[in-house]
Amino acid sequence: MKLASLLVASAASMLAVPAMAQDGRDTSQDFDGPYISIGGGGTLQGNDRGETVVFDTNRDGTYGDQVTTVGGANAFSTGFCNGAATSSANRDCRNDKDGPEYFARLGFDKRMGNFVLGAVVEGGRSVARDSVSAFSTTPASYTFSREADYQASARLRAGYTPGGGALFYVTGGGAYARLDNRFSTSNGANSFADNGKTNGWGYTAGGGAEVMVTNNIAVGLEYLYTDIKDDDFVVNVGPGTAPPTNPFLLNGGGTDMKRSSDNFRTHSVRGTLSFRF
Repeated sequence: MKLASLLVASAASMLAVPAMAQDGRDTSQDFDGPYISIGGGGTLQGNDRGETVVFDTNRDGTYGDQVTTVGGANAFSTGFCNGAATSSANRDCRNDKDGPEYFARLGFDKRMGNFVLGAVVEGGRSVARDSVSAFSTTPASYTFSREADYQASARLRAGYTPGGGALFYVTGGGAYARLDNRFSTSNGANSFADNGKTNGWGYTAGGGAEVMVTNNIAVGLEYLYTDIKDDDFVVNVGPGTAPPTNPFLLNGGGTDMKRSSDNFRTHSVRGTLSFRF
C-alpha cells in the first residue's frame, strides 16, 4: 500500500511538469534515439511467507527428507521463520532487509508519432537481503541469506508521449544477478561447507514516466518487480566433532540442506536522470 501511494503521488507530481518543459522548446524530437541514464532508489524485499529449509539426508539429490533423531523424532519440529535468526531457543527472527540501489543504463528509443518503442541494457547493485532460518530441537539455528553483488537486465519498453515532453511506458525483459549467499548457525558440533556465490537468472517488469526538462536531459520515476531464480546454493553438513548418533549423520554420514524457495523477489522504486544524444 505504501509503495502504491508513493507511485501515485510521484506520478501526479510529474504530470504537472510537461507543460513547463514544453514552453519555448521543440518537442518533436523527444524520446527518439540513444541515451544514457543513471539512477537510484530503494529496493523492498518482502518476507516470503511459508519458506522453509529442506533436507537431503541420503544425498541422492532429492530434497524433502526428514532429519530424525535416534528416537525417530523430527529434529526440526521447532520450525522455521522468514528472516534471520536472532535466538536459537525462541525462534526469534528479524525481517528481511530493504535497502538502497543504484544503476546505470544504455538505451535506444524509436518514436513513431506519439508511440515510442525502445530497448534498455542496465547494470547496478542493491543491498536488499533475503533470509530464512530453521530451528532444531537441540536447540540450534540455521540461517540462509542472500543478496545481489550486482545485477543486470536487458529489457524492451513501449510507451506513449502526448506530443512530446513526457513519456509513460511499460517495460520488461530478462534479468541476471551474481548472488552472495551466506550461511550461519549456532551448531558448533557439525561441520558445514557451502558452494558460495551463485548465478541467478530471471525476469523483471514494471513501468514508469519520464519528463524532458531540456532538449537533452530527462528525469523519471520507475517501478520494477524482479524475480531471480537461484537453485544452486547448497550447504553440506558433515561430522565435525559430532557423534555418529547426530541426526545429520544417521542416514549415511552427512546431510545436504538448502532453501525451499529458489526465488529472490524484489520491488524497486527509483528515480532516473538521462542524457539524450
